[in-house]
Amino acid sequence: MRIAIDAMGGDRAPQAIIDGALAAIDVIEDDDELVLIGREDIIRQYLGEDIRWKSKISIVHAPEMIAMDDSPVDALRRKRKSSISIMARMGADKEVDAVVSAGNTGAYVAACQMLMRLLPGVSRPGILVVFPTLGGPVIACDVGANIAPKPLHLHQYAMMSTIYAREVVGIPNPTVSLISIGQEDAKGNELVKTTNQLLRDDPRINFVGNIEPREFINGPANIIICDGFVGNVILKLTEGIAESLFKAIAHEISLQKPDLIKFFQPLMDGLYAKHDYNEYGGAPLLGVDGTCMISHGSSNANGIKNAILRARQQVLTNINEKISQQLQRITVR
Repeated sequence: MRIAIDAMGGDRAPQAIIDGALAAIDVIEDDDELVLIGREDIIRQYLGEDIRWKSKISIVHAPEMIAMDDSPVDALRRKRKSSISIMARMGADKEVDAVVSAGNTGAYVAACQMLMRLLPGVSRPGILVVFPTLGGPVIACDVGANIAPKPLHLHQYAMMSTIYAREVVGIPNPTVSLISIGQEDAKGNELVKTTNQLLRDDPRINFVGNIEPREFINGPANIIICDGFVGNVILKLTEGIAESLFKAIAHEISLQKPDLIKFFQPLMDGLYAKHDYNEYGGAPLLGVDGTCMISHGSSNANGIKNAILRARQQVLTNINEKISQQLQRITVR
């Protein structure tokens, strides 16, 4: 299996990206290969004298890079030799089995959609994330790919997320809910109301109704469906709350019981690791004709390593074929 990684994308690139790739070669299979895409001179400089990479890592030169603050579509038009563009083209030509980037999300999603195209039956791709909770993983889709979806798109996200939950996360019969301002079917805007009916009418989806945002983490559903704008706000809000909460607890312990901090520190570190996005690696872009993993912009080496492993797992599940088979049966309403 060949997995391409955008060596120039992300807040900590290229150091974290290359360190993550080096960490991944210790856990992937012997016949797997990682392809680092970016400025070859810079990549070789950061790889240094570490001889481990020479048998498992190859380099594809990309003289241009798309910055995190570049306009996505404009950057793709101007920088056709960027690491993101070249990587998406390799994915489209099936030169690699999966692509991974922590770079400009908008440009990455646009490149994958335009160059790799969509799976048969898919109208719009969606970004899926897995949230760790006390009751088990909770999946959310979409969290940023489509900020103005139609009911059909949300219906397809529910179907794709159901397949992903079953095949990758290991939830046999995942329940699905829809974010709204109230649990009642009559509440919400027209998008939510129409989508609610579509999900209720589809026997392949175990729909349990609307939920309010406060039930997002500890609610009745394994899968949460929403538009990309709402999903992205929820994603970033929960990240901020989790980080602030852990800091607040550690601060209070140090103030109230400073002698106990050494006993609580291992517990806090373990809890934080369970809620650290680096442990989950990346979010798959579902619906494109290929395996595309989107890593957090500030991913560290561990996050990149886990994104590579998650991309590999998704390829092995052959999830795209299962998505196509199901979505070609969903018609526009």
